[in-house]
Amino acid sequence: MMKAEIYSLDGKHVRDVQLPAQFQYPYRDDLIKRAVLSEESRTFQPKGSYPLAGLETSARYKGRKEDFGTVKNKGIPHLPHEVLPKGQLGKVKRVPHSVKGRRAHPPKATEKLVEEMNKKEYTHAFCSALSATANKSVVSARCVANSLAVSSISSLPFILENSFENLKKTKDVEKVFVALKISALVEKSKEKSSAVSGVRHRTVRTKVPRSVLVVVGKKCDAIKAARNLSGVDAVDAEGLKVLHLAPGTHAGRITVFTESALSALEKRLSS
Repeated sequence: MMKAEIYSLDGKHVRDVQLPAQFQYPYRDDLIKRAVLSEESRTFQPKGSYPLAGLETSARYKGRKEDFGTVKNKGIPHLPHEVLPKGQLGKVKRVPHSVKGRRAHPPKATEKLVEEMNKKEYTHAFCSALSATANKSVVSARCVANSLAVSSISSLPFILENSFENLKKTKDVEKVFVALKISALVEKSKEKSSAVSGVRHRTVRTKVPRSVLVVVGKKCDAIKAARNLSGVDAVDAEGLKVLHLAPGTHAGRITVFTESALSALEKRLSS
C-alpha cells in the first residue's frame, strides 16, 4: 500500500496515512482523455430550429397553365409566391434562397451530442486520473510550464487534516497554500488570465488557467472559500469527476485532499 504524509494547516508533517488502493492504478492517458471528452460533451447546449421556420406563409406554386393565379406566361420565376388579393402574386417565399425563406439544412435538435462511456470504463479512467495525482513524473510533466518545483515535494498528493474543512475565509485557505508551497500555481494562474477573444460573452468573459484542485469529504464553507482563488477548483468527494482531475485531458494536477475525502473516495469506489 502507498503511504502519504498528512500536513497540518501550518504545513507541518503530522503523521503518515495509507492511501486507498485506487491510487496504485496504472496510468492510462487514453481512458482519461475519453472520460474528459465524455463529461465535456454533457455540457453542450443542444441546437435546433423551429420546424415551421420560413414556412408560415401564404406562398405557393401553381404550375398549371389554366389554373387561377398561375405563374406561367407572366415573366416571373416559377417559384412559390405570396398570394395577394384578386389573384395577384407577391414576393417569393418558402424556398431556401428566398428572402426570409426556410434554411436548407438547419441544425437538428435530435442530433446526438453526448459521447457515451461504459460505467466500468469510466471507473478505470477515474482511478487512473486519481493515481496520476500521486505520480511525480506525471505531475512534473504537467507543471513543467509553472514555477512549481515538483522534485522538492516530499510526497504526493497533499493531504490535510480535517480541520481544513472548517475554514470560511479565502485568506485562510491562501495561507494554507503558502504553507504547502503551492501558492505559486495560484499566482501563475492569476498572471496568465486573459479576456476571452471574439464575441463578448454574457457569463464567461475571462479565460483562467487551472491551478490547484481541493477535494473535501463533504460540502462545507471551505469549498466556497477556496474557489475564490484564481484557477482553484474545490469539490466534495461525491462530486469529483475526471474533468476536475485532468482538465484539458491532461492528468497530473496538483491536488489537495482532506482525510475525510480519502475515506469518502474509498467508500465511493468500493461500492
